Amino acid sequence: MNTLANKSPIDTDAAPPGNAIDIAHSLSPTLAARAAEFDANDTFVAENYKLLKEAGLVEVGVPRGLGGGGAEVAELAEMLRVMAHACSSTALAFSMHTHQVAIPAWRWRHQKVAAVEPLLKRVAAEKLILLSSGGSDWIGGSGIAEKVEGGYRISARKVFTSGANAGDILMTGAICRAEDGSENVIHFGASMKADAVKIVDTWKALGMRGTGSNDVVLEDLFIPDAGVAFSRKAGEWHPVFQVIATTAFPLIYAVYLGVAESARDIAIHLAKKKKPNENAFNLAGRMDTSLRAAQLAHQWMVKTAEGNTPSAESVNEIMIGRSLVAEHAIKTVELALELAGGSGFYRSNGLEQRFRDIQGARFHPLQQGPQARYAGAMALGQSVNCIF
Repeated sequence: MNTLANKSPIDTDAAPPGNAIDIAHSLSPTLAARAAEFDANDTFVAENYKLLKEAGLVEVGVPRGLGGGGAEVAELAEMLRVMAHACSSTALAFSMHTHQVAIPAWRWRHQKVAAVEPLLKRVAAEKLILLSSGGSDWIGGSGIAEKVEGGYRISARKVFTSGANAGDILMTGAICRAEDGSENVIHFGASMKADAVKIVDTWKALGMRGTGSNDVVLEDLFIPDAGVAFSRKAGEWHPVFQVIATTAFPLIYAVYLGVAESARDIAIHLAKKKKPNENAFNLAGRMDTSLRAAQLAHQWMVKTAEGNTPSAESVNEIMIGRSLVAEHAIKTVELALELAGGSGFYRSNGLEQRFRDIQGARFHPLQQGPQARYAGAMALGQSVNCIF
């Protein structure tokens, strides 16, 4: 095991390995053995979800007082990073469930929000899988919520719903337009077993092919007033979204860091089979330098989340870290492919898949343009409330 890729030696503040991390290591050989087949066949990693459930990872982020494992952001991120070395699709899909548990867990611990308690208890007791509608429900919101007696009628199509076929509850929202033309987004959980909820098999993608990130369509779904978790103004940051951004992205980008680290390991293994030369030294050095930059940036993201002060400022720090992890993780994998040479072009060696999978790091919010505008506005003392 090489020190650079599997442990960050400068991370003196990292949480000690916990149960979630140990479990991820124990499952890794099985996950790795299946990864190529899922990728080759565009098949959702359903069998791996069964393993994660049996191992107790579904509820590991639920506070102990509510029946879970009590893992917090640093441990959960490390769990996902380890998992990504073995199967990036499993890790990325599961990061969506993981952050949907970590967010209400954080609100329960630090804001004493009692309303999240029933959901967290159900996740622990019933091993429920939570789905994130992700980019579909970013700050602008999507879908239509029509106010009716006793609640709302929802019509929406939620794209990129990773793990859709394994999910129990979709954590999502829709836009409700008032008579004066103003728009609010209502947020709610939608049962994936409801007749009005359909999965559309759309996921034929460049990379992360096993995530099963299909579209979920809500057709005239009734949500009672009591089922609305909160409401916010569309197109503006809300304090809950500051919690979401600060908590979720260190977990999601732990996956991409793990992909980059595993690509580095493969490239070194392949390069050592050839006679070393100056070009190989150069490529390997640049690769490790890029990887270290990604590791440092991700450590900063975790440290920011551990500050437990979600705000416009914490969002800025998280998103700067997100951009740096993406940039340097992608560069690491590009250099790994170049270092490996022609052998890296063969699917059987695993680099080709990681090269495709790492491209997903480009597409989560805040993407490059909005992130730069957000950071620039923050630096110049201007409002970031509508930058997303």
